[in-house]
Amino acid sequence: MTNSISILIKSPKFVIGAVVLLLTIALVNIYPLINTKDPLSMEALAFQPPDSKLILGSDNFGRDLFLELMYGIKTSIRVGLIAGVIATTIGLIFGLASGYIGGFIDDILTAITNIFIVIPSFIILILISVSINSRSSLVTAIIIGITSWPWTARAVRAQTTSLRNRDHVNIAKISGHSTTRIIIYEILPYIASYVVMAFVLQTASGILSEASISMLGLGPYNTISLGILMNWALVFEAPVAGAWWAFIPAALSIAIITFSLYLMNTGMDEIFNPKIRS
Repeated sequence: MTNSISILIKSPKFVIGAVVLLLTIALVNIYPLINTKDPLSMEALAFQPPDSKLILGSDNFGRDLFLELMYGIKTSIRVGLIAGVIATTIGLIFGLASGYIGGFIDDILTAITNIFIVIPSFIILILISVSINSRSSLVTAIIIGITSWPWTARAVRAQTTSLRNRDHVNIAKISGHSTTRIIIYEILPYIASYVVMAFVLQTASGILSEASISMLGLGPYNTISLGILMNWALVFEAPVAGAWWAFIPAALSIAIITFSLYLMNTGMDEIFNPKIRS
């Protein structure tokens, strides 16, 4: 583990991605402590250009866009992380059970996974979002998580299937260990690095999904996220008004955060994937 971490730190891609992400998280947590104003309070005229007082100008309601952006990034990252945990956990459970147990259980779990894969997850996400009247950021994250796990399940199943007949697993079977114990102690450690990479990708996917449904007006209520900022800009015609500061910073934030996560994943893949490493 220590050796893997030391090698991982030597990966420029992983380090750059991690530094950008950590700096972003630090900024969005520290700035609201410095600027304690309500992000929804009116501070200027509608679509006022950036100046010395308002770093990114104001939105359609005359609110401080930079402060809104800080809260929006924080919400989007939180949604992405929660969605990533849920999607990775569901995919891991389905993949491990399907790949190790096999037989009838494998057929059932694979069928369920294939159903979710055949139906586009974004369509399911929209249908569930429309059917729920009250959507908080937590509810949105849960919805995203339960609709984006199938590809993780399939990948974990493939990895588990290749491991279930290894010598150390057979020895554990002969020793009388339970199925749960074998999966946790004999199989899971061998795919742990892959699980971490899957979580990173699921988090990035969660951030993009939240931005997508929020732009359609189906995101969380009574909060600020990057997708909601984009939605406000579109609804109140910021591009027509020439107010680039109302939507470009939010779009760039989404791009930078997701790119940093994908960069981290690429760096991890180069370290943990024997074919790439060789």
